Amino acid sequence: MTLSPFRLALIVMLITALVPLYWFIRVVDQRDAALKDLSSVQSEVKGLREAARISGEMLAERDAIDLKNTTELTHVRTENQNLRRAVDDGTKRLRIRATCPASVPATTGAARVADAGTAELAADARPDYHTLLDQLALTRQMVFGLQQYALGVCQRSPAHQGNTFPNLNKRATP
Repeated sequence: MTLSPFRLALIVMLITALVPLYWFIRVVDQRDAALKDLSSVQSEVKGLREAARISGEMLAERDAIDLKNTTELTHVRTENQNLRRAVDDGTKRLRIRATCPASVPATTGAARVADAGTAELAADARPDYHTLLDQLALTRQMVFGLQQYALGVCQRSPAHQGNTFPNLNKRATP
């Protein structure tokens, strides 16, 4: 079986036409895959930018809460220090609201002590009082700060937006 030159030329032309067509189709497929990858990467970048923006806002809010509570704590501690100094130098006194129990017998005699005036903290108890005031102020500011953080920052986080536990943020009504 011999091929005529016309058929041979036709087969060669067909092959030379199909090879570039194959490569063209392959390049178009690669381009389509690259465009799909580019689209998914662009949407991922958009999501990451949004997450970074939200994180930045949450960090700024957290820092504002921290600054506010730290300032308030510093103010309260300064007041406590001023009170401590005033008590130590005698310009102020720590008085205790105290009452005598009603069951004290009203007997007359030499063993009875006269009313000495207003009850006051003993000198060795005063540092403990000031330490407790400082610790109370610190604890109060920590609780307030955590409440503000939970209400202002945590509830705004994407994890709490449409969470899988819809009753998590609802209060139970008795």
